[in-house]
Amino acid sequence: MIKAIIFDFDGTIIDTETAWYTVFRDAYAQYGVDLSLTTYAKCLGTNLQEFNPYTYLVTHHHIELDVEAFQTSIQQSHAQLMAKETVRPGILTWLQQAREAGLQIGLASSSSRQWIDQYVDTLGIRDFFDCYCTADTVTNVKPDPELYLQALEQLGVKANEAIAIEDSPNGAQAAVAAGLYTLVIPNTITKQLPFGTGHQTLDTSAQYDLQDLLAVFTP
Repeated sequence: MIKAIIFDFDGTIIDTETAWYTVFRDAYAQYGVDLSLTTYAKCLGTNLQEFNPYTYLVTHHHIELDVEAFQTSIQQSHAQLMAKETVRPGILTWLQQAREAGLQIGLASSSSRQWIDQYVDTLGIRDFFDCYCTADTVTNVKPDPELYLQALEQLGVKANEAIAIEDSPNGAQAAVAAGLYTLVIPNTITKQLPFGTGHQTLDTSAQYDLQDLLAVFTP
């Protein structure tokens, strides 16, 4: 029996990721560097340890760059694009239906709590979540399963009683490793990436309600 749904945030609830890649790709092009999605994907759904797009031009292309000014410019451009974004289609309906059905709702994100707070308040969805597991609350972010294991513990449910909603390969890997039923809804960027196994995939959540979702993972 499914007792909880745990959502990823970036790219899943709101598509922040397509905007990030667009902004970085365009900024890199100004320096004559082609930022491939394969390279950028190393930081999707995780932290910047394996690939840091703010410093990569300096560390790998030896371009003289004011990193602090570059970062500020990138963040401003991203904010402008995000002003046009809202909750991904169908997600708000799932949140509402999960709450009405008495399911626990968690959030498990590799981003910081400060980053998430600015969006959940703007989107008006803060109170849907019974727990917030973020980069601030764990030692290891995705693709490590720690975020999902922590969310399960805080929600008081077992792995086989919860569904994870993800959009990225790193996120899906983390959820599957934690033993959760995993549903991937790729966004514009992540649908171009290779995924592992062990999860179900939907092109969009807009045409499905909660009962459709639960039916997928109910024996």
